[in-house]
Amino acid sequence: MTRDELVELLGAHEWRDVEFKEARRAAPKDAYETVAAFANTEGGHLVFGVRGSGGDVEVVGVQDVDKVQGEFLNTLRQPRKFSVVVDVQEELHRLGDLDVLVFYIPEVSRSQKPVYLNDDIRRAFVRTGGSDVRCSASERNRFLVDAAPERYDGRSVEVDPAEAFDDESLRWYRAVYEAKPGNRSHAEASDLEFLAEMGLLVEQGERRLPTHAAVLLFGANRTLRQLLPRPVVDCQRYSTNRDAAYTGERWFDRLVLEDNLVRTWRSLIEDWYQRFAEHPFRLDPQTMRRDDTPPDYLAFRESMVNLIVHQDYADPSRKALIRRYADQTVFWNPGDAFAQDADLFEPGEKEVRNPRIVFAFRHIGLGENAGWGLRDVFRNWQQLGNVPPRIDNDKRHKSFEIVLEREQLMSEPRMALRKALGATLTEPQARVFAFALWEDEVTLSQIGLVAGVSGDEAVGVARHLVAQALLRRVGQGRYALAGHIRDHVAALGRAEGLVASSDGHTGVIGHPRVSGQPGGSGQPSRSGGPSGDGRPGGTRLVTDQAAAPEGGLVTAGVTNLTAHQKTIMINCDAPRTRAELMERTGLNHRAFFRRKHLDPLVRAGLIRMTRPEEPTHPDQAYVVTESGLAFLGESKK
Repeated sequence: MTRDELVELLGAHEWRDVEFKEARRAAPKDAYETVAAFANTEGGHLVFGVRGSGGDVEVVGVQDVDKVQGEFLNTLRQPRKFSVVVDVQEELHRLGDLDVLVFYIPEVSRSQKPVYLNDDIRRAFVRTGGSDVRCSASERNRFLVDAAPERYDGRSVEVDPAEAFDDESLRWYRAVYEAKPGNRSHAEASDLEFLAEMGLLVEQGERRLPTHAAVLLFGANRTLRQLLPRPVVDCQRYSTNRDAAYTGERWFDRLVLEDNLVRTWRSLIEDWYQRFAEHPFRLDPQTMRRDDTPPDYLAFRESMVNLIVHQDYADPSRKALIRRYADQTVFWNPGDAFAQDADLFEPGEKEVRNPRIVFAFRHIGLGENAGWGLRDVFRNWQQLGNVPPRIDNDKRHKSFEIVLEREQLMSEPRMALRKALGATLTEPQARVFAFALWEDEVTLSQIGLVAGVSGDEAVGVARHLVAQALLRRVGQGRYALAGHIRDHVAALGRAEGLVASSDGHTGVIGHPRVSGQPGGSGQPSRSGGPSGDGRPGGTRLVTDQAAAPEGGLVTAGVTNLTAHQKTIMINCDAPRTRAELMERTGLNHRAFFRRKHLDPLVRAGLIRMTRPEEPTHPDQAYVVTESGLAFLGESKK
């Protein structure tokens, strides 16, 4: 870490990957809880010699560097203090005449989790928001299941293999398997011999027993229910945008899938995806054959395969969810990815939760690319011109989410802004800049995917945008819009009539607003068209004073709030930073939180910024307004 990077770190709020400790003469006891939390979650920086957080930080310095550093590092290596040796990287920086110690705590491997203190597994912690939280019993159990050397899907099941399987599922799978080029033929083998060849039956003494993977893939219902007493996937469709659904909108179409994975996959394609998929008529100019493959098929296929093959089937309490809204589709999976976030999009083999299930699907042409297939999801979604998919690998709650938003990336307002700034950008660089206008923060992995490059080339794109003063570095491998760009966005929005709001607050160009034109549906619109039906198109940023901000608010006498917005208002009885509000609402995606929950409240005049003239100030906080207090009072009545 360079000195400049440390200064940037000091300007950040304490968050999932940053923690400040005064530690002038000794490491505080709770520093060791932070080490365990970082090691169990996503890693992070622990900084000694700093008091406070965000704009209130004060560098007080470590007075006896050798003593504090030595005692701290020695404690991390004591087996009775820590369950594993945490490989910490330490650095000493001089700021003025004060010494600051910076320790980087990496995430440990799955086999070492949970990291706990004092020989007591109940003293295992995870990082959530800016806090270290003690693991619950169920969270500890998930860690232990994932840490086992034998994967869950490879364990044997005490059932009779002659009666355990669904004949039709096996017949369908074997037909597809035999038809795929490159597979070794097993046409003459019996079903049990075929399963044994696939590694789905294991020898136990003189017996041959099915694995969990075999039962999950092909099990008859009576056998499957003993192993998985919950649905595999719950599919729901909503007629509204996602924010409107938060206000109580009920799904209008639902499909709960409780059969084995082969039947579940076929139902996802035939009974779910085909209900809403578009089938354009095209002719191949060479073969003159009809091609009506839906344009978004690859993105949906890989997202659904991911949902099935990487699910945590050892978790009996949580089910996978697919929620299709008018403006986006959400794939939520119980079970986080074993890979680090930076490696998720890289090609090549990765450690996976269910290797036998992955193997079985890959051999029938599903999930052919090694790993998660996320690169195919990104590539297909970008080919359609959409904002890149949002990926949330939540190691705190052990879940994985893919969000496919139907919002055009290179919309007219974003291209107009780039032209107004006079920035000289290649097409890949322009896409990255447009993406940064959509998100608060982007990573090097995302930059590479959006630009269509990898490795050093992605670093080069990021450096060019920083050199052009369009982005600024905000952490290791993370970038955000430069402060003056955000200010320019606000000014351009007002000058060009792109954004109209009663309080003068302007979000990032391209973030959705509600169409106020006559004849509109009254629902949040991402298309800019009169129907407001959520189809892809240029984002319409022109609103009028009576229009309803997104998220369920109606400014001409607010009628409703989402549950998260109400929580925000209640907690804004005193000035709160965004980090504090996110922690209290339990949300962890900063861009989504600001765009969907915080900004609508500010535009509606229910809360206000403490520094409205400096929207990106590191000490920015939010407090409820008189109108907000009146609204809360009416709500109580």
